[in-house]
Amino acid sequence: MQSIVGNEILKTSFKWRSAIAFIAVAVIVPLVMIGLKLQGDAVVKGATRALGQDFLFLGNILNGYFVTALIMNSLWVHIPFLITLGAGDQLAGEATGGTYRILLIRPASRTRILFAKYVTTLLYTSTVVVFLVALSVGLGITMFGTGVLLVQGKVLTVIPESEAPWRLVLACGLAAWGMWSVASLAFLLSSMVDNGIGPIIGTMAVIIVSYVISAIPVDLFRTMRPYLFTTYLNIWQKAMERPVPWGDLLHSGLVLGAFSIGFLLITWYIFVRKDILS
Repeated sequence: MQSIVGNEILKTSFKWRSAIAFIAVAVIVPLVMIGLKLQGDAVVKGATRALGQDFLFLGNILNGYFVTALIMNSLWVHIPFLITLGAGDQLAGEATGGTYRILLIRPASRTRILFAKYVTTLLYTSTVVVFLVALSVGLGITMFGTGVLLVQGKVLTVIPESEAPWRLVLACGLAAWGMWSVASLAFLLSSMVDNGIGPIIGTMAVIIVSYVISAIPVDLFRTMRPYLFTTYLNIWQKAMERPVPWGDLLHSGLVLGAFSIGFLLITWYIFVRKDILS
């Protein structure tokens, strides 16, 4: 099993499509940093405007921790698209390249091959998320230093500097957990089609439709929200609340895990019965 996973990791690593996510992050994050370096004070003033008359903020507000949280909030709608670039190509890419038969003549069963590809998908997803957070923190601290973590959400939350590192580590882990459900959906759609573009479009379509349903203030759609996995994708933001809502984290994490397992089981059912023609 380890050798199969290793082979799949190598295959994924050398695919141009898999590199796009890392290239995009490597370009976008420095550009955002430069923009904040030039006009970051305006961003801080906008975040603290509501409290500016009642509170006096001291210290380095515009710091690496603040910038990292800001980047995660700004880019997280686009991260699922980057994830699907690698996840959606795992099975469909074999069909496109005409290598399904070569892949399945291995002594390993279809189930072992499928799980090797799924493990590779999860590793790829986690690496993209960790790369985004690590690059943001590294560049942010280098350019802006450290300080308290100011998080602008439904309420303005101030996290002490001593708590900021483990909060960001927790947020990174939760973000990866949430993106696993996105990757699992793309992996499922990848087993249904013979073109790598289909899973990407299909996954993003599901996500967009789910977000639209969640945003429309209609009673019917409100009852549907708990059954949409996109409702729980913001699980990482809960790591920035004070105190951390561990009960909500557990609930959201279990729901996302159930969706990921469900997508995987459907993929397995399709794959082991798939009639390979090329």
